[in-house]
Amino acid sequence: MYICMFLAVMVVLPFHEFAHGFAAVRCGDDTPKINGRYTLNPFAHFDLIGLICFVFVGFGWAKPVPVNPYNFKKYKSGMVWVSVAGVLANYILAFVVYPLFRLSVNLPQNWGYFDDVIVTTLYLIFQFNLTFIVFNLLPVYPLDGFRLIDATVSHANPVYRFLRNYGQYILLALIAWSFITGWIPALASFDILGIALRWCANIIGFPITWFWGLFF
Repeated sequence: MYICMFLAVMVVLPFHEFAHGFAAVRCGDDTPKINGRYTLNPFAHFDLIGLICFVFVGFGWAKPVPVNPYNFKKYKSGMVWVSVAGVLANYILAFVVYPLFRLSVNLPQNWGYFDDVIVTTLYLIFQFNLTFIVFNLLPVYPLDGFRLIDATVSHANPVYRFLRNYGQYILLALIAWSFITGWIPALASFDILGIALRWCANIIGFPITWFWGLFF
């Protein structure tokens, strides 16, 4: 299972981060290229702690792609596109991978554990894409949800200032609590962040499963 989780992360994370870099370059900023982040190479994007969280908790993060918004042709629209590019890419990938997962389930099982690895990895790629979307849309610095707020909300707004100054500490506390509850089964029902992410992931994943369910 851990091997399948790692393989899934090797697909989900670089796809997300490359999308940020692609959007930035298209908007006029070559900073991702200069910093070696305009690539699908997963090792260029991994954050060690975020990777560990992904494998052992089911959600995590990568190193943010560096961008210089002052190079954008249009500052505000560039910020918005770069902010949403990653989650849009993940949703597209989830849409493409889900039918492959359904097909793999129905194929003859002739290769022992290799069949299980294929089926499980494809399923995890689908699920990780969805949870990664929800996690990154949290309005907490430096996640994509906060970048979107940063591009569209006045910086004098008290809610913005609170999220910028304290949101990351609240998020770290919730992640730490998810680790604790993950290792203590009796506390699993109190994993607030994990339960919320999975619930939201099921909601945004429903259109995909419903659509492909018409064919499989």
